[in-house]
Amino acid sequence: MSISSVWREIELRLTGEDADSHGTEVWVDFEHESGRRLRRPAFWDGGHSWRVRFAPPEAGRWRWKSGEFEVRPAGADEPNPFYRHGFWRMSPGRRSLVHADGTPAILVADTAWALPWRATPEQVREYAADRQAKGFNAVLLMTVQPDMHAVGPRDRTQDEGFDVGFEDLADGHLNQLNVEYFQYLDVLLDILVEHGLAPVLQPVFQGFGWKGLDVAGTVVPPAEYAAYCRYLVARYGARPAIYLVGGDGSGDEPQTATGGAEVHAVDCYGQPTGIHYRPHIRANAHQDADWLDFQWCQTGHTGEHVPERVADMWRNEPVKAVANGEPTYEHTGRTGVAEGWWQGHEAWSNLCAGGTMGVVYGAGSLWQWRLHPEEPGHSEFFLAPGAGWREAVGFEGSTYVGMLGKIVAGLPTTDMVPDWTRVISGRALSGADGMLIVYRENGGPVMVFDDTVPLAYTVVDPRDGSIVASGKRDTWNAPIPDPGGSPRVYLCLPDL
Repeated sequence: MSISSVWREIELRLTGEDADSHGTEVWVDFEHESGRRLRRPAFWDGGHSWRVRFAPPEAGRWRWKSGEFEVRPAGADEPNPFYRHGFWRMSPGRRSLVHADGTPAILVADTAWALPWRATPEQVREYAADRQAKGFNAVLLMTVQPDMHAVGPRDRTQDEGFDVGFEDLADGHLNQLNVEYFQYLDVLLDILVEHGLAPVLQPVFQGFGWKGLDVAGTVVPPAEYAAYCRYLVARYGARPAIYLVGGDGSGDEPQTATGGAEVHAVDCYGQPTGIHYRPHIRANAHQDADWLDFQWCQTGHTGEHVPERVADMWRNEPVKAVANGEPTYEHTGRTGVAEGWWQGHEAWSNLCAGGTMGVVYGAGSLWQWRLHPEEPGHSEFFLAPGAGWREAVGFEGSTYVGMLGKIVAGLPTTDMVPDWTRVISGRALSGADGMLIVYRENGGPVMVFDDTVPLAYTVVDPRDGSIVASGKRDTWNAPIPDPGGSPRVYLCLPDL
């Protein structure tokens, strides 16, 4: 009998008697001593090798066809929130993320689209340590290089080089899987997860792609796209993940719905599944689909704040979680574009407009994983001048977006909603038990007009997370004091 801990991935190698097989589908059933059963898809790992990965969600004894294992609870000092509280799922009201045990969560994602086919383990360790320290908890990834006409050496260390996930992707198919590519990707994603960063897995992009050289995501047969989505769930679904089945398209591409339905059918953990849209589209495709958990708009890369796009999605029904999945990349195309605090203001504005699933950041030269500041072959519109991925990791704006996650950590953010009725402020959120979060771009006193606003308050500088004031108002209609002149976040919590 082996011993593991809850939510830690276990990998088992299969023989012909270990699994239930239905054509090309291979399943393994796991049963807890309580009678709870979970079914996981297995995946082909080259030659005659099939494997299954399973993350036990509760302590106790688990059995499968060829054995059993004992699972311990997470230790009290477990630092990784995904191992301590479980994977993400949608909240009861469908507006936000929670961990499996109900602990509130806010997505704070970075964008490193090209990491899977360009980065090395040493680079990813450096990158992940930076993002973890800043407060990020997720990373947007294209799982394979999507451009059918991209050319370059099959070498991650050479200019314009990239690794290949499917040998026939250039022909618009996903049948010739390169096992070595995914074994390498195992290592990269392990590093991210161990740093508390959930991979946001996009199968094959439907929009610009890496270099704008004809993406395969719109031409791959839907059945092949769905099979690849299943493979991603099988290989990477026993660890924290988000499935972004539509990427930079209209949402109506047949691959998106087919892939979303497949993920929904085979993911026993119910991790979030959704769509990321191109800028010039109404982000409401498949709004009533059971498999759809969230909608992410994109507001282009012209350096404009457009939180009304998030507010528009928030009003759609049936309710789905929403976020701006791609604001303007920092320094994209020209030094100074969307620079520094622009990113912090963007994040807080989108959150307060209804993007309560979370916030997303991106930087020019980082998302392409440009190897060095002089590497040729990329679109100038998306490059940060004079920067490779390593220089872009240090851009100032990432600090402010990550800080948002640190400020709201531990707050009762589950299913909080935009609210401008309790105070005079253009950007505010209300949550459980009267919680109020207010963001003001230039600070200043906040006038209160509702006796449910808690009297206790904390005023925070969102640029560095420092507490600049705290106290308790004398009466329910007394303002929250602040002299103004700088960005401020005001927290009114019932337990202060």
